[in-house]
Amino acid sequence: MIHAYSELYINTAQNILGHAIDYAIRTLDVDIKTFQDAFLVSPISKQFSKGNPKYVSGINGCELAEMVLDYANIAYFEHEHIMYLDKTNYYWLGWALAYYQWYTNLSFMEIINNISFEEILLMYPKYHEMDIMKFVSAINKRINNKNKETNLKIIRQTFNYSQTQLAIYSNVPIRQIQLFEQKQRNINKTSGITLYKLANALHCNIEDLLEKDLAS
Repeated sequence: MIHAYSELYINTAQNILGHAIDYAIRTLDVDIKTFQDAFLVSPISKQFSKGNPKYVSGINGCELAEMVLDYANIAYFEHEHIMYLDKTNYYWLGWALAYYQWYTNLSFMEIINNISFEEILLMYPKYHEMDIMKFVSAINKRINNKNKETNLKIIRQTFNYSQTQLAIYSNVPIRQIQLFEQKQRNINKTSGITLYKLANALHCNIEDLLEKDLAS
């Protein structure tokens, strides 16, 4: 399996995302879903998922959290940067999520579309003392077994585009879009130009539209 970025960064990346979520929720008193959504829509999550050194090793978790909130225009009280020595369930959430994203090379959007921050948090009592690969296997199984929509449909609906609107914006025939979303045509095997047109219209990366089958 090809991981998202160099293994040299994974420990610091886990630590940073763990502290970011912990700091946002415990210290800045931001609602967990609010921070989740802000993180997903920010370019920071995409850069983090690619292993940009600025985000996976060059800043601390408190700075990352504040950058996410600033991008989303979410108000918070300025506070001293505190990274607690006790590793809470919120820290574990970010720590485990960062590892899973690195290991599978899925985008954070793909992951959270299948299992939310709150749902991962519910896994803490069972998995936080286990080998991290037990957590990876559990999430893989959930994603593979879930009757999920295609990435194309999920991202299209995120922008509140109808299939007709996407066809107009992308100049891709609506029937082709329908076949992709109904899984009657494999989007992974379509032409590069079609993928480019769809990704451009949806303001996402081509990789975000591809479907992945995960090893359990």
